[in-house]
Amino acid sequence: MHPNLSFEQAPPLSVPFRFFLTAPLFGVAAGLLLFVQGGAMLGSRWMPGTLAGTHLLVAGFMLQTMCGALLQFVPVAAGGNIWRPRLVAGVVHPLLVAAVLLLATAFLTEHTMLFLAAAHSFALALGIYLLVVARALWRTPACGATIITLRIALAGLLVTLIFGVALASGLARGGNLPFLILTDIHAAWGLGGWALMLLAGVAYFVVPMFQLTPAYPAWLARGFPWLLLVVLLLWTTQLFGFSDNARIALLLSGLGLAGVFAAETLHLQSRRRRKVSDSTLWFFRTAMISLLALLLSVALFVMLPTLSSDPRSAVWLGMLVLVGVFVSAISGMLYKIVPFLIWLHLQRLGGLNTLPPTMNQMIAERTMRRQYFVHLGALALLLAAVWLPALARLAGLALALDCALLGLNLIVAVRVYLGFKDRIHAAAGDR
Repeated sequence: MHPNLSFEQAPPLSVPFRFFLTAPLFGVAAGLLLFVQGGAMLGSRWMPGTLAGTHLLVAGFMLQTMCGALLQFVPVAAGGNIWRPRLVAGVVHPLLVAAVLLLATAFLTEHTMLFLAAAHSFALALGIYLLVVARALWRTPACGATIITLRIALAGLLVTLIFGVALASGLARGGNLPFLILTDIHAAWGLGGWALMLLAGVAYFVVPMFQLTPAYPAWLARGFPWLLLVVLLLWTTQLFGFSDNARIALLLSGLGLAGVFAAETLHLQSRRRRKVSDSTLWFFRTAMISLLALLLSVALFVMLPTLSSDPRSAVWLGMLVLVGVFVSAISGMLYKIVPFLIWLHLQRLGGLNTLPPTMNQMIAERTMRRQYFVHLGALALLLAAVWLPALARLAGLALALDCALLGLNLIVAVRVYLGFKDRIHAAAGDR
């Protein structure tokens, strides 16, 4: 195991798992919403169904897994002491679930009070979460690129929350807010400053550990988060107005940094010590390839203004980043993190007298591979449906099936844990 892991500080298994097991349900909901609404939902990023589905994925699937992962990662890998993790998870998790459901319903019904209720729920849930996790991260004696990147990611989540609450409150109360600009800033901080920053910070640690690759080069690990932060800060200054050329330059700069991270990750994976490929590796490779495809797509749209003016181009980019990058990466990481945590807790529970099942026995490779191919098909259908609306309902069903299979595989792992835990207790009783 990794020499810097602090297993004694691991929170109860229920802390991260309540987030992990809930997340796929939001992906299923997003897929079913697309199935119900059909091609009309993919006509523009501003359609009510598109906004609802986007937030089911971003604030439901992605935020749930990322919050749960940090509650586990900070104490074990970063050495930070999370204050009363069971209580924090017990309060934050249901508030986040309620907030996402309120927000999605608000977009679909355009009921103003639901926007306000969602804003208050997100503010309370993430306010508590940020205070607890930031305190742990800032007080940890650990240092290095991962710690710095995680701290910046938390700052990115805070900025995302501030702009998100402002937007939801503005939709509830009306007013003359610059909604288009605020939305672009909110999205940039949410996807770049929080999600991508966190993905990079965790990847610095878990990619070499689980995929047996060389470490990320120091110039990338140290420089990437600061350069991306500078781009995001400059992007935020559009509140005070700047030219379209400046917007394009900053967008390409930020995506260029993301492309460097993706290319280096693929390069490291090509040099890994264990040459046998598994599904978790292919999920992560799909995420990195999608990140490069996102950069190329934006560059193409910049060169072809007629194409970029089509409202469907923004939906295409959204499919690439949400499903191609983050659903892929999160699925792959969950298939490593969940079995590892179960193995860790069973080992500590059983001691040397009862050997727990191996990580490969928690979730069968064939079931992970099956879900990977369903995921790949869902991604292809979603991208095609942007331009061929007749495929939208089929794409929605594929996305729902994709996330349902992920959730079922995680439940299988939990059942292995519960079954083996009962055996350990029974053996202890017999003695």
